Amino acid sequence: MGPPDGCQGGPGEACLAMSWARSFLNLISLTWFWSVIQNDFKTGNIDLEGCMRLLEKMQIPFDEAHVTHIFKKTVDKHSGHIISMEDFKAIYRAIVHRSEFQELFRAYSPDGKILPDSQLIKFLVKEQFYTDATETTAFELISKYEPIDEVRKKKQMSFEGFVRYMNSDECSIFKSQHKTIYQDMNHPLCDYFISSSHNTYLIADQLMGPSHLWGYTSALLKGCRCLEIDCWDGSNNEPVVYHGHTLTSKIPFRSVIHVIDKYAFMSSAYPLVLSLENHCSPKQQEVMADCLKSILGDKLLSSPIGGETEMTRLPSPEALKFKVLIKNKKVGTIEEGMLRTGDETGAEATETGAETVAETGADTEDISESELLSDEETDDTTPIYRSKSPSKRKGGRRTSSPPPSKKSKVKKPKIAIALSDLVVYTKSSKFVSFEHSLQNQKCYENNSIGEAKARKFVKHSAKEFISHTTRFITRIYPRGTRMTSSNYNPQEFWNVGCQMVALNFQTPGTQMELQDGKFLDNGGCGYVLKPEFLRDRNTTFTPKNVGAYSKPMSLSIRLISGHQLPPSSLSKTNKADPLVQIEIYGVPEDQAKKKSSVVKSNALCPKWNETFSFNIQVPELAMIRFCVEDEVSLVNNEFLGQYTLPVLSLNTGYRNIPLLTREGIKIESASLFAHIWYY
Repeated sequence: MGPPDGCQGGPGEACLAMSWARSFLNLISLTWFWSVIQNDFKTGNIDLEGCMRLLEKMQIPFDEAHVTHIFKKTVDKHSGHIISMEDFKAIYRAIVHRSEFQELFRAYSPDGKILPDSQLIKFLVKEQFYTDATETTAFELISKYEPIDEVRKKKQMSFEGFVRYMNSDECSIFKSQHKTIYQDMNHPLCDYFISSSHNTYLIADQLMGPSHLWGYTSALLKGCRCLEIDCWDGSNNEPVVYHGHTLTSKIPFRSVIHVIDKYAFMSSAYPLVLSLENHCSPKQQEVMADCLKSILGDKLLSSPIGGETEMTRLPSPEALKFKVLIKNKKVGTIEEGMLRTGDETGAEATETGAETVAETGADTEDISESELLSDEETDDTTPIYRSKSPSKRKGGRRTSSPPPSKKSKVKKPKIAIALSDLVVYTKSSKFVSFEHSLQNQKCYENNSIGEAKARKFVKHSAKEFISHTTRFITRIYPRGTRMTSSNYNPQEFWNVGCQMVALNFQTPGTQMELQDGKFLDNGGCGYVLKPEFLRDRNTTFTPKNVGAYSKPMSLSIRLISGHQLPPSSLSKTNKADPLVQIEIYGVPEDQAKKKSSVVKSNALCPKWNETFSFNIQVPELAMIRFCVEDEVSLVNNEFLGQYTLPVLSLNTGYRNIPLLTREGIKIESASLFAHIWYY
């Protein structure tokens, strides 16, 4: 860089003034730095633990491996175990004063030392695409991030403040407005993607793993809005929850409902669906019904809102705020349930329900695929429990009911009226065919479809599948042969509008990363409004033929650098050979994966400066995943961290990309730095 403005003509008043200003700012910056750290050095030099304590006090996120490595390099110079104030300053700069930030700062700072508010506004408009940035915007950022009092009072920002701003959530790649509920929550329930869990009680595999209440707590804290509860008869007339006919441990149904009552609306105010896989005897189902009513109290929805019984449209998430809905088989219709006052009425209602089940028969298609029978398949063939003798009154005398169908291969538990009457808007209904649903299914009846069958529909009947999901809530669940509780790719079912794409939340991997990324959107409330073309009953959209529904986006990502990446598990110091994979998930045409070069032996501050371009046809459905790996060998990479989000939640400009562990936990100090641009 040349001399500052006003110095081109040699030493003059302007040049002297600029030099004086620089010296003054250097002094202020140093004075601030020493004032922050001097107390820690009062008793002499500090050790590694003291160094880390001081960084924490200064609110500098750090990775212990990186700080330890830099500290050791510093003390090795003078063969000791402690550092001076000057040494600490060098460590601080190595971690905080990133060269990529310095370049940006100098491009807008008139003297390389401060950003006046006018220059900060220029930076916000030109680089961060904040077109409506004003003096007020600049002053708010200065007040929030500038640590030096003298600079802050002059409505200026030092490099220290700029670093803190660039590392803040305001410069995150995820749009801040999408961190709150911004979508219209007054559409019917079937118009939303709903965060859904499968076998929620499991915290490991589905053969021998433990069942644990933490499964429910953790799913609810993540904003999950559909939990699965597999219910079986337990001792002392107390139902239990576990994966039936396996060695998984058992937990009391009552305890599960207590946990749900406590955490149901901690992360989201919108309705929570309890998907019951009901294998209990009528007697223990009555205990379940009593548990649900006594523990959940007013939270439990047991009758239609507004007393409406003839329904042509589901209520909205907004109308069902703070309500728990029971998803289970139901005896007869909602109206019959509400009108059921005497024995005779109850008998009529149950007979109606029995006829419905007799017509559907057993679901044998998935059995023939040599898969383990999933709970939903057994539940789909569940007959009705009659509270009275199983016979009809005809002309004053009783006649026996017809014998049960021989078609069924599964022992069928019966449904207790007390539990049936708690089912309102989420009645489990056996899926027969798209045509059958179109002609017979009520809006409050939901289908559960196994992944194998659903995948065939995506491939061969996508148009009919989408027409179905515009009308009815459809739950997809993993096939029974996934013994290790592995997951399928949820994207293929979101692409056809399936609302409840249920995953094993306890199993980390790309599938759960897509799930977590999808539901970061709309304030993490567990409900994301489907694109208009997946809500319109007359839509002609299909994932393989997007046609007129394409809104092409040209996306450009300049991957600049990484910072404090997790070191390789093979490294004895703080090293890794990092590379970044950028992946797009969406309709088949949008699927893409691009890979950066490998930076050798640098996990602290690797630099790439590589640009990647993507053309996305249906951005409304697209997800983007940044995955950082350590190149262990030419054929083997080690996962270091990832971040996944909807493409439409991308912020433009210079952005930091946080990194998460496989389990979805934020790695506090690690990030990528990139420039994002699209039109």
